[in-house]
Amino acid sequence: MVARLTESAVHGHMWGTDELRAVFDEPARLQGWLDVLVALADAQAELGIIPAWAAEAISADAHVDVLDLDVVVAETRRTSHSTLGLIAALQRVLSEDAAEWVYYGATVQDVTDTWTALAIRKVSGVMWRDLRRIEDRLLRLAAEHRDTVIAGRTHGQAGAPTTFGLKVASWADEIRRHVDRLREGGPRWFVGQLAGAVGSLAFYGDGGTALRQRFCARLGLADPGVSWTSSRDRIAEFGSLLALVTGTLARIGTEVYQLQRSEIDELREPALAGAIGSITMPHKRNPEASEHLATLARLVRSSATVLVEGIVAEHERDGRAWKAEWVALPEACLLTGAALSLALSLLDGLEIDSAAMQRNLGPFSGSEQALAILAPQLGKHRAQAALQEALTDGRRRGWSLVEALAAANLLDEAAAQRVTEPSTGSAAEMVDLVIRRARTAREQEPERWP
Repeated sequence: MVARLTESAVHGHMWGTDELRAVFDEPARLQGWLDVLVALADAQAELGIIPAWAAEAISADAHVDVLDLDVVVAETRRTSHSTLGLIAALQRVLSEDAAEWVYYGATVQDVTDTWTALAIRKVSGVMWRDLRRIEDRLLRLAAEHRDTVIAGRTHGQAGAPTTFGLKVASWADEIRRHVDRLREGGPRWFVGQLAGAVGSLAFYGDGGTALRQRFCARLGLADPGVSWTSSRDRIAEFGSLLALVTGTLARIGTEVYQLQRSEIDELREPALAGAIGSITMPHKRNPEASEHLATLARLVRSSATVLVEGIVAEHERDGRAWKAEWVALPEACLLTGAALSLALSLLDGLEIDSAAMQRNLGPFSGSEQALAILAPQLGKHRAQAALQEALTDGRRRGWSLVEALAAANLLDEAAAQRVTEPSTGSAAEMVDLVIRRARTAREQEPERWP
């Protein structure tokens, strides 16, 4: 029985990817917990804390496919403990002697927080790959449309000319910052947890930190140096990055959504074979992908808020903080994976109508240039007031920019004609800078990380 859309066979593709479900689905999560227990047992055996034969037995049998999942379920519910059901099922397949060395001195958070760090590392790798793919497409689009003139819009209204390349370059530059955030955050997030009952590792005497170091190393995680059972900023930071990433993708989607409006029609989503725009209005091509990027981002922000709330935790352990992460973090990761995949397909087939962009510039789009000419003569503020009065009158009378300026005796006809030629200032220079800077960074970083 499936109650959540993220797991739906019909709609699940809109809310997650199979690649990330393979990280968070129940068998993978349980196996991840078992892998953590194996690493702990191996590290303990190396230090003589438990017998080597016991660690070998745990390693040989700690596989989710040989455990009785009915036992896991029944014991979890009977004991009201998050991991005792798994431990009971594992102990059933071990010898009686080996079973006593399972989970030796560990707590729930030692297992689950460490697995969470491993999961975040896997998700980070997917994000790194897909963000760089998105960046690559954006850089190519920015270069292709470096000089394609489009109306720059402020407060929803057409303003002065800019270029579509500059618009896309701003998207690419934002994506690059997310790639940087991923790389910078990895050393903070990819750390293990071995804290014991209250963070002091007292169960292991004076050998706790040495054990933690070996334990983390076996999993390819960093040693945090200090227990972090009630310090949830790592998870909150990663969740906040998910919100930032999906927010950027939603910004791109929103722009496509708006510029696909019938009265603008400058961009169009890819026309997918078999896709139905509207059941009742067959002429429509609804911006389904664009608007869904905004939907996904809203949901990720909601989950990220839960993760940030976890920072306020009490004493040395507070289940209200980290247990909420078990729901919110996988949800945010799945939704982010869906957004990345959707953005890639959107950009791959984006249709761009440069003629419509030119057509939509608007009759008074040269007013900024006129202001730049008149400001040294009249003073900036007097020039602005004179132009606003002239252009307001011209719009009311249905005049062109040239006619309005001539009627107000602000510019002669030749000068007025010049300001009707779109000027995009330093747009091309900034596009070139973004492309050059990003390509330099890409040459110096791996395609696969971590």
